[in-house]
Amino acid sequence: MLAALLRARGIPSPFGGRSLHRTAGTPAARVALVLSGCGVYDGSEIHEASAILVHLSRAGADVKIFAPDVPQMHVIDHIKGQPTPETRNVLAESARIARGDITALSHLNASDHDAVIFPGGFGAAKNLSSYAVDGDSCRVHQDVERILKDFNKAKKPIGLCCIAPVLAAKVIPGVEVTVGQEEELGGKWPYAGTAKSIRALGGEHCPKEVHEVHVDGRHRVVTTPAFMGHAPLHAIFDGIGAMVSVVLKLTGK
Repeated sequence: MLAALLRARGIPSPFGGRSLHRTAGTPAARVALVLSGCGVYDGSEIHEASAILVHLSRAGADVKIFAPDVPQMHVIDHIKGQPTPETRNVLAESARIARGDITALSHLNASDHDAVIFPGGFGAAKNLSSYAVDGDSCRVHQDVERILKDFNKAKKPIGLCCIAPVLAAKVIPGVEVTVGQEEELGGKWPYAGTAKSIRALGGEHCPKEVHEVHVDGRHRVVTTPAFMGHAPLHAIFDGIGAMVSVVLKLTGK
C-alpha cells in the first residue's frame, strides 16, 4: 500500500531495487548473480554477495539477480547457531539482498548473459546442492547444474567464491578451483578439508590466500576463498574484487 501511494505521488519507492543493479548507458557486461538465501549459515553470505554487487557496480556491469524458488533446507538462528522450527523460501529470502529485484532461477539462460557469479555461504551447500548433508556424493540443484553446464559450453566465464566452487567441481569435470589452503594452519583455515572434496568431486584444487584468485583458463572459471579462511573483511573484499575483475575481463567487454 505504501509503495502504491508513493508511486501515485510520483515518489520513488524506497523498497524497489530496480535501478540499483542497472547501469545507465551501455553496460560493460551482462552478469547473472545467483543467490541461495540470506545469511551465512542457511543462505548466501551477505558480505560476499554485497561485495560482488559493489565491484560489479563500480565496473559498470548490468546485473540481474536470481535464486531458486524452493524451500530452504532449514532455517538457522544466527545468534545461537541452531536450527529453528521455521520454514522459509530461498527466492523470498534472497530478495532481501536483491531489494526485491530478483527472478526465479528457472528463468536464467546463459544466452542472455555474458557471465555468472555465485557467492558462498552455507546456502550453496544446502540449497543449491546437498553437499552439506551428502558430502562427496552430493547432488546439485537441477537449474544450477544446467546453468553451470550451459555457461561452460558457451565458454562464458563463471565466478565462484567461498564454498560455491564445490558446485563447479561436481558439474564440470576436471575444473580447477580454489577454496583456500589445504591445511587448517592453526585454525586459520577451518574448512580446509573441502579441498579433498574438490578432488573427490572430480575437480583440481589450487591453494590460494584470501586476497588471491585462481583462474582456470581452459574452463573460464574464476574462484577465490573469501570466508573459507579467517581474515580481515577488507582482505576478503579485495579477493572478491579480484575475482569479479577477472570474470569481467574474460567476457571481453
